[in-house]
Amino acid sequence: VERSIPQIEKLVSQIIPRVKKGGRIFYMGAGTSGRLGVLDASEIPPTFGMPPTVVIGLIAGGDTALRNPVENAEDDTKRGWEELQQYNINTKDTVIGIAASGTTPYVIGAMHEARKNGILTGCITSNPNSPMATEADIPIEMIVGPEYVTGSSRMKSGTGQKMILNMISTSVMIQLGRVKGNKMVNMQLSNHKLVERGTRMIMEELGLDHDHAQKLLLLHGSVKKAIDAYRYSQDH
Repeated sequence: VERSIPQIEKLVSQIIPRVKKGGRIFYMGAGTSGRLGVLDASEIPPTFGMPPTVVIGLIAGGDTALRNPVENAEDDTKRGWEELQQYNINTKDTVIGIAASGTTPYVIGAMHEARKNGILTGCITSNPNSPMATEADIPIEMIVGPEYVTGSSRMKSGTGQKMILNMISTSVMIQLGRVKGNKMVNMQLSNHKLVERGTRMIMEELGLDHDHAQKLLLLHGSVKKAIDAYRYSQDH
């Protein structure tokens, strides 16, 4: 993964201006690769307070395939592009194919059409010079060597894919201002633990006591909004 950081950086730097204009990131994969894309996408709203429409994970065979293998779903070269069209994909968007082998027809077909239509394409693969990489404007080739169980690419390749997806989405969210320093100031306050974490962030940032900080947090709904509102009230 470390060796592929220059390519990751290149892809992220191309994604950021697109997302700032309202573009979206589509992850596409089959099996483990598809699941990892859906996983990363599903973490964006709670962690960064973004709507679920910004990073979208598509898996061959649809949501059923998250838990159960769907026969032959990954062999359909047209299906991926059809799914992207349902989202009214456009040139502000980015399509990132994920496949350890770099040969998944569902992904390659979608990337081919996306690229033909002027849409930025990237990919994450563990196989050098794969058919998927030839369809990518910016391929990320993470060469992990033989798997512990031969051919079981959910292991080393899957772990590396997870790391790279984290890097891509986190870098983009930081650039969009969804993080302050290293703090999740836009996280959703969906449970007691996160409310407490948010309260401590406000206490540290503003020097307030616990009760005052928590009241501000619950009133404004996010750490960032609470801090901004408090500072505004102090200045005016």
